[in-house]
Amino acid sequence: MNDRTVSARLDLLHFLARVQRADLERTERWIREEEQRQAERQRGLDARPPEPDWLIERGLDGHTPAVYVHVGGCLMAGKRSVGVARDQARSALVEGVPACPHCRPDTELGLLE
Repeated sequence: MNDRTVSARLDLLHFLARVQRADLERTERWIREEEQRQAERQRGLDARPPEPDWLIERGLDGHTPAVYVHVGGCLMAGKRSVGVARDQARSALVEGVPACPHCRPDTELGLLE
């Protein structure tokens, strides 16, 4: 090998090192950004109010009678559902508001065995 070949090879290795440093810096930046997104997502989840234990699903216009009583977290509860206390859910069932056939709040509240 002559001096020119050694110098060219050394130049290429220095170039490769610069490229790899830039790649590593970019990857580390992506990691920091993703960690920040995950931390923000977790802060949002932590800031959510607790899920209610009982829900009453209202009618379409809010003035019509309630549609269903649900156990909190029921996937069948509609967007018009509002959280209520245990005694309110129980009273609604006693007054004739239907129990959701999926989550069965009447059973959970001890109204049916």
